[in-house]
Amino acid sequence: MVVSNRVAQPQEAQAGGLVTAMQAALAERGGIWFGWNGEISARSNGLQREQRDSVLYATFDLNQPDYDEFYAGFSNRVLWPLFHYRPDLVDFHREAYAGYQRVNARFAALLVPLIKAGDLIWVHDYHLIPLAAELRRLGVANRIGFFLHTPLPAAELLRTLPCHRELMESFQAYDVVGMQTEPDLHALHEYYVQELDARVRNDWVRLPNGRRFDSGAFPISIDTDTIARQARRSAGLPAMDRLRESVGDRALMVGVDRLDYSKGLPARFEAFGLLLEHNRYLHGRVTMLQIAPPTRTQVPEYRKIRAELEQMTGHINGLYAAPDWIPIRYVNRAIPQALLAGYYRGAQVGLVTPLRDGMNLVAKEYVAAQDPENPGVLVLSRFAGAALEMESALQVNPFDQEEVAEAMARALNMSRAERRVRWQLMMEQLRHNDITNWREAFLDRLAERKLLTMQSGRSA
Repeated sequence: MVVSNRVAQPQEAQAGGLVTAMQAALAERGGIWFGWNGEISARSNGLQREQRDSVLYATFDLNQPDYDEFYAGFSNRVLWPLFHYRPDLVDFHREAYAGYQRVNARFAALLVPLIKAGDLIWVHDYHLIPLAAELRRLGVANRIGFFLHTPLPAAELLRTLPCHRELMESFQAYDVVGMQTEPDLHALHEYYVQELDARVRNDWVRLPNGRRFDSGAFPISIDTDTIARQARRSAGLPAMDRLRESVGDRALMVGVDRLDYSKGLPARFEAFGLLLEHNRYLHGRVTMLQIAPPTRTQVPEYRKIRAELEQMTGHINGLYAAPDWIPIRYVNRAIPQALLAGYYRGAQVGLVTPLRDGMNLVAKEYVAAQDPENPGVLVLSRFAGAALEMESALQVNPFDQEEVAEAMARALNMSRAERRVRWQLMMEQLRHNDITNWREAFLDRLAERKLLTMQSGRSA
């Protein structure tokens, strides 16, 4: 049973690591995907069920107060900026935190009737940290795992949150808690040791009250073979023909990100402007395609970044464009995954430069989509979780626009031999750790937790 705040229907074209990973994982294993359907209604319409192949989508509406307090309020104006190292953007209100707790309790109440003995429950992301505690209060004894898709900041930053202790204590109700990277796992352990007097040994966290839970780093990944296959097949798509015709013989650089301040898009646009300023020979010879689907449009910071990017696009294009060349193509809508794979394959450079990111699956998708004989170059922020695995990318500090511009130029001028060596090393990693290995690594740990409990003859 997969539980997440938002359940994406299979026909939806969405950017986002959780959606991409869960659709691939559930397609392989089958099960139930439970959560909010994205609808806001004045009255509860109960649980809505839709069966698609081996997956049951069980969803429900939120009312306006729940949406405002749980989703727009505490989840996305408190936890999201805090977890992405932006405490200056945190807007904490006790009413929003109460709404966050209330909606987690509602998730639990609606989920309980669907749970059968032996079901494994896998909860995802920062919206639902207290969910296991709510399920335990309702008598659920099943194994429950949690995976955080965002970074987890250091203990001293977590302590700036007024309700930090109550929130972080909620992890105790899970059997296994998964983080994206070892630094994120260290942050979890650091908090529990410093704030809750816990002891950590071999990733087991044991508290003074005797409770314990397992933890680990499970870097999320992609369906590598499917992305590669989609990229190969995309060659015949009419949309790809139109893109190739419009770009011509110019080099294409592509970025695909949700419209979010954590993605560093203004800094990326500035770096591209510096690339053109410092390398006049590239005028008319390179185009940057930025796809940035809107998200959380009700949050002021997101409306601000959209306006900023539109202004920067106009400014850079106004400075450098020619009648037959537009330097930046800015697309503010979602693109289907199969077509994105074609865009990745057709781009000589992939730009993944977030200021902070839990993993960033676009980096992995870009690599998987490349032509093995003539691969492109990945320019990757060292503050994305993917940087720990994609060591052969051109890694950059996204806060240093000059460095990013230099990496762009280096990528455009890199020899085919070097590109192939770098790509092969990253592709080997993606084949070793794909979506199946990620999923099985987590669920195997959860199953082992159950075995340990049964062998010990007591509740752990």
